[in-house]
Amino acid sequence: MSDITLPRTSPYERLTDIRATRPEEIALAAAKRPRRGLPRAGERLLIIAADHPARGALAVRDRPLAMASRTDLLDRLRLALSRPGVDGILASPDVMEDLLLLGALDGKLAFGSMNRGGLMGSVFELDDRFTGFDAASIDAMGLDGGKMLCRIDPGDPATVATLESCAHAVTSLAGRRLTAMVEPFWSRRSDTGALRNDLSPEAVIKSISVAQALGVTSAYTWLKIPAVAEMERVMAATTLPALLLGGDPPDIDAAYADWGRALRLPGVRGLVVGRALLYPADDDVAAVVDGAAALVREARP
Repeated sequence: MSDITLPRTSPYERLTDIRATRPEEIALAAAKRPRRGLPRAGERLLIIAADHPARGALAVRDRPLAMASRTDLLDRLRLALSRPGVDGILASPDVMEDLLLLGALDGKLAFGSMNRGGLMGSVFELDDRFTGFDAASIDAMGLDGGKMLCRIDPGDPATVATLESCAHAVTSLAGRRLTAMVEPFWSRRSDTGALRNDLSPEAVIKSISVAQALGVTSAYTWLKIPAVAEMERVMAATTLPALLLGGDPPDIDAAYADWGRALRLPGVRGLVVGRALLYPADDDVAAVVDGAAALVREARP
C-alpha cells in the first residue's frame, strides 16, 4: 500500500545512506524542525501512534506481520501526517528519526515512546523497562514529551519496578516542563499465561488512580486511556487531561462511535491512534484518518 509516488532514488535509500555515513544529520534535523505549541484551552488533538513494532507487536487484526515492512509503515505514516487535522506523532526513536529526516514532522507535536522492554508475549512482559527515549534525549531532540506504558498486575512482583521507573520518568520530564503521557492498565495473566488488560470501568478507574499519583508532581502528566463503558464515571476519577487510545478494534465504525461519545467529555482532549488508522481493512488510510480528524474537530468548542 502506498498513496505516495517515490522518485527513482527512494527517500528510504537516502535514510540508510545518512545513517551509514552522516548520522549527525539526525540531530541537525531535530534542531531545525519547526515546532508547534501544546493545545490551547479546549482544543482537541489527533496524534498518530507508531511505537508498536518496538515491543514486537507487528500484528493488526488477522495479519500477524502487518507492520513488518518499515518502508510501508513510513508510507502510511507520511500519508497520515499529511492529512488536515492531524496534530502529531507518538513514536520510538528509530521511527521518529526516520520521520525527522523525511521532513514529515515539521510543525507537528512529537512524543517519544520510552519503555518498550516488556515485549509482547514474553515472560518478562510486566518488567517493562525503559529501553527507548529518556527525558534527557526527549529534551535534546526538541520533542514535546514522553509516553510510558504502565501495566499493573497485583499478582506479579515485576509490577513494582515498572511503577518506580514510570514515577522517575514522570519526575524527570516534569523537571524539564515536558509532558508525561502515562498509559495505565490494570492487568492479569490468564490461565494460559497471556497478559490481559481489564477494560471494565472499575479497573480503568483503579489504574488511573495509581497512574496520576506517579512522580513528585502531576503538573505535566496526561493520561492515555481506552474508551470503555461508563466513560463519565471513568473520567470523574481524574482532573488530568486524557487522550483516548485506539488499540486494534475489529470494527472501525464501532470505534468511531465510542471515541465520539468519549470526546464530548470535557476531560478528554483527543485521540492517540495507530494501527486502527494506519492499517484499515480497505487500506484507505486517508479516509479513516480524515474520519478520526472529523470526530476530533466536531468535539472542539
